[in-house]
Amino acid sequence: MKKTLSTITVAAIFVLLTATFSFAEFAAAGGENFPYFHLGLVIIGGLIIFSLKQRFEKMYAREAIGAFALYTFYVALFTAPVMEAVKALVS
Repeated sequence: MKKTLSTITVAAIFVLLTATFSFAEFAAAGGENFPYFHLGLVIIGGLIIFSLKQRFEKMYAREAIGAFALYTFYVALFTAPVMEAVKALVS
């Protein structure tokens, strides 16, 4: 039961982080410049981390969630809309 609850929690947070990434990028870039490739990378990375969580029983849910949150942050950091926003903020 504990493993099932942990799996459901990790999956739900992965979906929420992916949705947050999509919303933030859409708000920053609009529909015409949406980074679909980066969204695909976030989804595939989430599936890989989720499968690693399932395979290795000693991996805690917090570790998987933290790794995915950092991965999503780094992918979002290097998209074109965020880079343009950083350039505008600096100059």
